[in-house]
Amino acid sequence: MSIDTATGLEAPPELSSERVRDIFSAIARKYERFNAISSFGAYKLWLAGMMRQAPIAEHHDVLDIAGGTGDVTFTVARTKHPAHIQCTDLVPEMLDVARMHVDEGDGAGVPIDFQVVDAQDIPYADAAYDVITMAYGIRNMPDRPRALAEMFRVLKPGGALVCLEFSTPPSRIWRALYHFYLRHLIPFWGGLITGDKEGFVYLAKSIRAFPDQEGLAALMGEAGFTDVTWKNYTGGIAAVHVARKPASGTSGRS
Repeated sequence: MSIDTATGLEAPPELSSERVRDIFSAIARKYERFNAISSFGAYKLWLAGMMRQAPIAEHHDVLDIAGGTGDVTFTVARTKHPAHIQCTDLVPEMLDVARMHVDEGDGAGVPIDFQVVDAQDIPYADAAYDVITMAYGIRNMPDRPRALAEMFRVLKPGGALVCLEFSTPPSRIWRALYHFYLRHLIPFWGGLITGDKEGFVYLAKSIRAFPDQEGLAALMGEAGFTDVTWKNYTGGIAAVHVARKPASGTSGRS
């Protein structure tokens, strides 16, 4: 089922996809500054935690979904040194910024390719990648089951999906502070830094409408993944999910 990612209600996929393209194409060159300021630098800790969870080896071919300006791609390159990274995103302007970073040397010598890709229709062969990484991506996809099924398809048997996403703080106090932050501070910082306050009103709504840790794990299980685990960071505001595709000869569906 396709939804409006701002509300979680059923809606045509074009509604959310076109909104996401419009927002991120406009803020691409200021996106990294927004992340740094609005998270008070915590996003670097979340990326480091993601890398600790990521089972990436030097011989692996990695697919980065919703790679944006390359934060995850370049963190993987620096910390894991895989054989190759395919960085993809729905928004060309975000990938243009990522390419600039490669020219500046951020690729750490790892071969990196870039392509505009809708994760709900991945243009790669079955069982093509050892590991898939994704940060802040699945939340903006209107047909999440289809996107997860596509990721499952292009993973090699035994491969892993590593997903960093905003989530639900288990503590009532943290939740109250977090919702205040989403409702008021995210649009404030977004408007101040990028001039697009309304775009960040949407982003805050999409976070509030997104499933919690167990809900995302359930979606991954329905797509066929097994051994789905997650680790909370910063009071549960961010969570890293790791899900595995069963090895050959086993089934991930119950």
